[in-house]
Amino acid sequence: MGADGEYKRDQNYISTRITADGRDGYPVEAGRYRLIIARACPWANRAAIVRRLMGLEDVLSMGIAGPLHDERSWSFHLDPGGKDPVLGIERLQEAFFRRDPDYPRGITVPAIVEIATGQVVTNNYRSMTLDLGSEWSALQRDGAPDLYPDKLRDEIEDVADKVFHDLNNGVYKCGFATSQEAYERAYRQLWERLDWLEDRLGSRRYLVGDTLTEADVRLWPTLVRFDAAYHGHFKCNRQKLSEMPVLWAYARDLFQTPGFGDTIDFEQIKQHYYGVHRTINPTGIVPVGPAFDGWLTPHGREELGGRPFGDGTPPGPPPEAERVPALG
Repeated sequence: MGADGEYKRDQNYISTRITADGRDGYPVEAGRYRLIIARACPWANRAAIVRRLMGLEDVLSMGIAGPLHDERSWSFHLDPGGKDPVLGIERLQEAFFRRDPDYPRGITVPAIVEIATGQVVTNNYRSMTLDLGSEWSALQRDGAPDLYPDKLRDEIEDVADKVFHDLNNGVYKCGFATSQEAYERAYRQLWERLDWLEDRLGSRRYLVGDTLTEADVRLWPTLVRFDAAYHGHFKCNRQKLSEMPVLWAYARDLFQTPGFGDTIDFEQIKQHYYGVHRTINPTGIVPVGPAFDGWLTPHGREELGGRPFGDGTPPGPPPEAERVPALG
C-alpha cells in the first residue's frame, strides 16, 4: 500500500517458464504439470481460457481451488477431503514451499505445479498464457487460434498495458484504496478507460484486428466480474457494465463464445470477493443478485464482421469434471 493510500500490486512472480526447448529446466511434456486456478480469480481465468482455446485439457490437467481462502493461501476446500485429488495438498501454499521453504511473497493463482515433485513451476500469469499459446504448440488441438500474431504484438501490448493499469488493476485500486484521494483518482482513471473502450469497440468486434487475441483474453475476465463484484464491492459504481451498450454487447459476445463463458461460475466469484475481503465487507454477507440470465441474450456483434478464431475453429465442450453451472 502506498503512503497516500493507493493500492500497490506486488508484480514479482516466479519467472520460470515451461518451454518447448526446456531452457529453464521445465520442458513442455504431456501429463507432467497441473494448472491450478480459482474460478473466482480474473488472473487465473485468463489461463483457463487459453488452455480451453488451445485444446490442452488432455495434456495439462487443471485443479480448481475454492473461492474462499485465508492469509495462508487458496485452498481446495471444494474437493473431496479438502485436498487436490492429483497433488494431494490442502493449500496451494504447500506447492510454493516445496519449491522454496522460505517463499516470501503472496501465494497466487494461476500457478503451474510439477506433479512428480509437487513444486510450483511458475505463477507468472502473463507469460503463462503466452506460453500456452506458443511454447505448447506441439500439443495443441488442430484449429487452435493464434492469439498473439507477430504483426499485431505491439498493438496488443499497447492496448493491454492501458487496460491493465486503469481497469484490470484499476478496480482493485478503487476497492483497496485507504484514502478518499487515492480512491477518487483510481475511479477517474477507471472510467476514462472504460469510456475509451466503449468508443474503441463501437466500430470493431475485437480489441485488436478482426479476431480474438491476447488483448481480449486480458480484458474480458475483468468485464465479466464487473456487475457481480466490482460495481458494488469495489465502489466502481458510476454505471453497471449492463448499462454500457457497447461493452455489454462485447462482453456477451465473448461469454457466448466457446472457451470464455464456459469458464465462469458467478456464484464462486461473489463468494470470493464478498466473503474474503472482510476489511471491505466485514459481515461477509454475499449478495443474492444481480441476475445473470442477461448474459445469454442476443448481442448483435456479428454485424461488425470478424472471425473469432481466425483460420482456426472453436474448441469442443469442456471436460465433464470442469463444467460450470448453467445460467438460468
